[in-house]
Amino acid sequence: MKADIRKQAAELGFDDCRFTTAQPPESAPDLERWLAQGRQGEMAYMQRNAHKRVNPQRVLAGAQSTITLAVSYRAEHEREPGIHEPAISSWHLSAFPPTPTLSPRRGSHAGMPSLSGVVARYARFEDYHEVIGARLKQLVEFLNHLGGPATRSLWYIDTGPLLERDLAQRAGLGFIGKHTNLISRKLGNWIFLAEILTTLELEPDTPETNRCGSCMRCITACPTAAITGPFQLDARRCISYLTIELKGPIPVEFRAAMGNRIYGCDDCLAVCPWNRFAQEGRLMSAHARRDLAMPDLLGLLALDEAGFKKRFAGTPMLRAKRKGLLRNVCVALGNIKDPSALAALERAANDSEPLIAEHACWAIEQINS
Repeated sequence: MKADIRKQAAELGFDDCRFTTAQPPESAPDLERWLAQGRQGEMAYMQRNAHKRVNPQRVLAGAQSTITLAVSYRAEHEREPGIHEPAISSWHLSAFPPTPTLSPRRGSHAGMPSLSGVVARYARFEDYHEVIGARLKQLVEFLNHLGGPATRSLWYIDTGPLLERDLAQRAGLGFIGKHTNLISRKLGNWIFLAEILTTLELEPDTPETNRCGSCMRCITACPTAAITGPFQLDARRCISYLTIELKGPIPVEFRAAMGNRIYGCDDCLAVCPWNRFAQEGRLMSAHARRDLAMPDLLGLLALDEAGFKKRFAGTPMLRAKRKGLLRNVCVALGNIKDPSALAALERAANDSEPLIAEHACWAIEQINS
């Protein structure tokens, strides 16, 4: 039965498929400590659903097995940084204090427009929830047919109250790295995770063991020291949290470290040596949005609400909303410090949305200073 499920998963475009039980993850106490320390920031849903996250039975009563799946979003056209090279978004603005003799224009990567922003790689596609969700639905239908009329199954793609990385590690899909993300030995760091809880009893696969060794590259690479120690993340300092999950002003202490990142951050993922084994994703490659890789910041700053929705419809970036994304754009322009952005920033300083106006004023101050 497992062989049939794996074959169907592969035909649907999944790059890996592993199995484990539906028993509570062994890391449940770690989640409780993390929440008690407030490291989730404004992500209240983490606390609200904690009782389900630590016990899959509360998500699907009678669940016997968890099927964990991976979809690679590695793109062959993107150059992988070498072990000793900075990640694509880590131009000189990330190495603070900035080198006085290096201008933002000369400090940018070859071919990168001087007023462009960087978007995390996972968001440079059509919304993965929709793309992968459609395949998960088909896989669940196949699974339920295979198991018979009494079989019940639920699927999730980054949406359910599950400790998906812990379940994936127990299933042998990969291991949780020191940056707290899952690393696959055959797919590297560039993977989406999905899960199916089912009442069908399936033999569990062998768990994966940690293979980070003495490597500390991800911890060293973090621009805001959000990885406070091996396997320890303070989300409140993470650029992905600051640019996506945080709804209010970005703390001034972190703005400079954001550089030109406007949606997420890949630095801890990009420096991982396991990426040398990464393969291009078969499923996601057809849904790439290359226009989102390094978009023009001034063009983004000119978007009204309708323009924002049209530009980012069907992409993960819609999650940030106009006010969140333009807030991030203002910070990026303030870090680049190009005077040619002043006129656009002055218009943004009069935006009806206070969050955008405040960050535009900050950016103007950075340029004028």
